[in-house]
Amino acid sequence: MIEQSLGHLFSAALRTAAVLRLADHLASGPRSPAELARLTGTDAVSLRRALRYLATRKVFREGDDGAFHLTPAARLLRTDVPGSLHPAVMMLTDDLFVRSSSALDETIRTGEPAFPKVFGAPFFEYVTQEPATRALFDTGMAAFSEPMDDLIAGTYPFPRQGTVVDVGGGRGGLLRQVLLRHPGLSGVLFDQEPALREHALSEPELAGRWRAEPGDFFASVPEGGDIYLLKHVLHDWDDDSAVRILQSCRRSLAPDGRVLVVDSVPAPGNAPHPGKALDLAMMTIVTGKERGPAELDALFTRAGLRRTRILPTPTFASIVEATAAQDR
Repeated sequence: MIEQSLGHLFSAALRTAAVLRLADHLASGPRSPAELARLTGTDAVSLRRALRYLATRKVFREGDDGAFHLTPAARLLRTDVPGSLHPAVMMLTDDLFVRSSSALDETIRTGEPAFPKVFGAPFFEYVTQEPATRALFDTGMAAFSEPMDDLIAGTYPFPRQGTVVDVGGGRGGLLRQVLLRHPGLSGVLFDQEPALREHALSEPELAGRWRAEPGDFFASVPEGGDIYLLKHVLHDWDDDSAVRILQSCRRSLAPDGRVLVVDSVPAPGNAPHPGKALDLAMMTIVTGKERGPAELDALFTRAGLRRTRILPTPTFASIVEATAAQDR
């Protein structure tokens, strides 16, 4: 229990490793704490103590000679490798999350996210107003999401032809993987203007097969899509707001079209699941949540949709498919 009470120190040590880019310094081979301290301008004794602690969680490994090595987990902290989680770690260990989670007791007392009280504005309003924070969030979310995109795109049986609308798609990482895997599909990347400017759809083989469209998914989404992707969108919002987003998709859905909600769907019972930790994070910063099947079904019903299946993926997220319900 005492060790678990000190869990915040692991997050702090992990952030320190990311800030100092220790994994980059170990890319060419193991180094002693003294060498790493010289490269990073830090105190060797203090650095070694932090590395020793991280090694207990398999982030770095201390050799018999006292030098530290990369581990599979630590390699994900490198900034120069495909699938790097460095920006995601920088985001998730930032004050945005740390200060909000420290006020979890306030969130549980009131049922409201602590973020607005801590930072003086709702999360998305605050992020929009602070360019540096927006950049941290956008790059962090891209790093958080992009390693999942190809695995998700490879799990769902997309049609051979049609239009895929990536709603709130950010930089379009998932849409990119879907279009690369399915040459007969075209796509629409739909989000706010700042996110669209940093899109990841410049592949030559995608030329002419997609367009960007800015807008507000609470009001409307591009019409006539055969597939509407909602990856890590609904979990940001309370039930009423999530229904409004789904209703926008339902109104624009082509005949026989489908809505795909890609979110963590926590497993019942006491088994560990990443979605259960993520759910607490969402609770402290926004009004959203990680929803189970019954909670998603309630949203679908209100939006004029019905769930047809849930497909697990090799990631912590699942693909929840819905189609238009019978007209009422």
